[in-house]
Amino acid sequence: MPDTTRRVLLSALAAAPVPAMAQTALPAGWPDHSIRMIVPAAGGGGTADTIARILAQELDKRLPQRTVVDNRAGANGNVGATAAARAAPDGYTMLYGWAGTLATNPAMYRDLPFDPLRDFEPVILIGNVPNILVVNRDLGIHTMAEFTAYARAHPGALSFGSSGNGSSMHLAGEMYRQATGTDMVHVPYNAVAQGVNDLIAGRIQVMFNLITGVQNQVKAGMLTPIAVLSDRRAAALPDVPTAAEAGMPGLEFGTWFCLMFPRGTPQPIVQAMNRLVNEILQDRDAQQRLAAQGLDILGGTPQRLTEFLTSEIRRHGELVRASGASMN
Repeated sequence: MPDTTRRVLLSALAAAPVPAMAQTALPAGWPDHSIRMIVPAAGGGGTADTIARILAQELDKRLPQRTVVDNRAGANGNVGATAAARAAPDGYTMLYGWAGTLATNPAMYRDLPFDPLRDFEPVILIGNVPNILVVNRDLGIHTMAEFTAYARAHPGALSFGSSGNGSSMHLAGEMYRQATGTDMVHVPYNAVAQGVNDLIAGRIQVMFNLITGVQNQVKAGMLTPIAVLSDRRAAALPDVPTAAEAGMPGLEFGTWFCLMFPRGTPQPIVQAMNRLVNEILQDRDAQQRLAAQGLDILGGTPQRLTEFLTSEIRRHGELVRASGASMN
């Protein structure tokens, strides 16, 4: 999908009206016991896990049974996604998925044990946490034009850190390299916090981190922000321009999150969950809690999630192939 078309779709999702539903109708008899939300990552307070737990808490306010977060880490999210795909399609198991597992992994793994489009019933696109381009402050660079000019004048001299091959940080950097024809060295880290420390110390010079991973360091003046890779400015760093405002329209990347049921889950349950989550995304208190995690709220219909996921699988696949990253 061309970047302009993708921006139109994201804008439409963000602007889509959601009908008021103070009392969402539920299918008869559902739920009569707890619902399991599989999160294909370790617990412990990371951005993805925290957003999932906020959603679970909000669902608990609106459903007669609890929503239990079930962390299933492993293989870049494949362990949890596979468990969800193989669960009974009875409305009691959901996958809380994101860009890396559902859009990047199909290109990273030759024998993926699940199909993101075939094995799941789409429920809703929750939102997106954008990446932000930040540099070591000793570079003395403050704008996108300065950064690109420096990168072009010093091929191979800049190193950009990421949380691993195929991560959003890696692919955002790859997108920038393709757009500008620049040559930078990719340095993957097992612990992204170490990458941030190395960036501050000058052992690497660049990161395309999630905004939540560096916003405190930017506010403290420890890192220089160049641009947010989104179509809107980040509430946490409102003075940082978007990539388009900085002169690079189309340079947009982030980690989006969604909910899905196993394929075959009854449509009345799918539609009820869609309405419930849209209601949560329109709730002022929930919006504030989610925004604190850097989330740009989206929402919308299951059909819009299908369209978006289809386009993102294609887009991520092109970036993965260009980068040469592989887990096989």
